Amino acid sequence: MQRVDVYIKVEVELEEDEKLERVTNEICRQVEKMYIVRKAELSSVITRD
Repeated sequence: MQRVDVYIKVEVELEEDEKLERVTNEICRQVEKMYIVRKAELSSVITRD
């Protein structure tokens, strides 16, 4: 079986009361639920105005 790293860009809009860490952890958790995903992790964050 071949292992491949896939990089995906995700843009999110956070409400004032939402915490970035909580949202990114939830995104990783949801991706890991897919049966073919062995690991999901946050590699960088760019904040835009």
